Amino acid sequence: MKKPTRTLLFFMLVWLAGAGNLAFAVELPKGLIKLDGRPAPALRLSNSDGVVRDLKDFHGQWVLVHFWASWCGPCRKEMPSIQALFKQLPADKIAFFLVNTAESDDTVFEFLTIVAPDLDSTLDLEGVATERWQPRGLPSSFFVDPQGRLQYLALGGRPWMRADYLGFVKQISGVK
Repeated sequence: MKKPTRTLLFFMLVWLAGAGNLAFAVELPKGLIKLDGRPAPALRLSNSDGVVRDLKDFHGQWVLVHFWASWCGPCRKEMPSIQALFKQLPADKIAFFLVNTAESDDTVFEFLTIVAPDLDSTLDLEGVATERWQPRGLPSSFFVDPQGRLQYLALGGRPWMRADYLGFVKQISGVK
């Protein structure tokens, strides 16, 4: 009697483990790509006030790392949506790490003041971080998990407040 009971218990545990994984499956909205979970490259940059931000400081929470430029049409169109997403989500659930690619602090400040006044962006003046992260175009948004691994990538501008995108971000970050 013990052997069949152990075998049954074993298969039930295997089945439950599989069902548990299905419960956490994330449906990706159009334009999002599942990445391989490799460690995120180092990212340490300053904003226009000289305040340094380091990706390591956000260990333990999701981070949206967003590469953009003010001259980029899709970036300009997407930025109000990023601003709305930022205002909608609690800062302790997901952090926003914006990276402007090779523009002056005056250009970045002027653009964000008008388009997304609640957002702060770091400046990749020399393009070193952009080179390290290798976004395949602008805008590009990487989702870094609480363990510092690259999990998802959005290429091109996205309507982040649309139900499928907002639901995705809320689901991965644990926002109800």
